[in-house]
Amino acid sequence: MATIHEMKTNGPPPVLEVRNLSISYGSRPVVRDISFSVPGNRVVALVGPSGCGKSTLLKAFNRMNDLNPESRIQGQVLFRGQDLYGEHVDPVEVRRRIGMVFQEPNPFPTSIFENVAFGPKVNRFQGDLNRLVEDSLRRVALWDEVNDRLFEPALELSGGQQQRLCIARALAVGPEVLLMDEPASALDPKASQRIEELIYALKRELTIVIVTNNTQQAARVSDLTAFLYMGELVEYGPTDIIFTNPSDDRTEAYLTGRFG
Repeated sequence: MATIHEMKTNGPPPVLEVRNLSISYGSRPVVRDISFSVPGNRVVALVGPSGCGKSTLLKAFNRMNDLNPESRIQGQVLFRGQDLYGEHVDPVEVRRRIGMVFQEPNPFPTSIFENVAFGPKVNRFQGDLNRLVEDSLRRVALWDEVNDRLFEPALELSGGQQQRLCIARALAVGPEVLLMDEPASALDPKASQRIEELIYALKRELTIVIVTNNTQQAARVSDLTAFLYMGELVEYGPTDIIFTNPSDDRTEAYLTGRFG
C-alpha cells in the first residue's frame, strides 16, 4: 500500500483525484490500483524509473489514453468531482480544460501567430484574437522575442522557444490544469531553466502535473511528489518530505540514484 504523507485537508476540494485507478494495454497492466489527489495551484511531479507508468497515468488525466484502442481503464479519474470517464463526458472538452505539453516541442508547420490562435479559432473564440495571442505569448515570456515576426514559421524558432510556444498554445484555450510530459528533457540547460521558471510562475494560475526523469528538477519545481514503481504508487506527499525523509526504501534508493 502506498504511503500518503499527511497533508492539510481543510482547504478547497482537490482539482484532480484518482480512485483505485488501474490501466492496462491489452493484457499488460501498466498502472495498478492507484489513489491520490491533486490540490489546486500546485505542481505535482510524477517520478520513477522508466516504464513505471508515469506517462500513462498522466495521459489518463485528460483521456489521451482513449487514442490507444488497447487501453483499458478501471477506477475513477475525477476533475472537480466529476468522473472524466463518465458516460456523457466529452473528451474534447476535457482536453480543453486539461491541457497537455509533450516531451518534444511539436509546433504546427504554420506561423507563430497561427500556432497560438489555432485552439481559440477551433473553439470559436469571439474576443480580440490579437490580444489573446499576445497575452498567451507574454505568459510564457516569449512575446518580446517574437513580436516582430509573428507571421514567420514557428519551426524556425529554437527548441526552447518552440516548447514555450507549445505551452502558449495550450494556455490560449484557457485550461485549468496543465499536464507536462518531460517538457524540458529535449532542451539544453539554459532552455530547461526557462521552462522551470515558467512552471513556477504558472502555478499561480493553474494546477500543473509534470512527469520528469530528472529528480533534481522535480525537487526544484514541485510542491508534491508521487513516486511510482512497477505501476504502483509507492509514496506521495510534500516534495521536501519525499526527498529528505522518504518512508519507503524503494523511494530512497531511487532518489539517491541506486536504481532507475
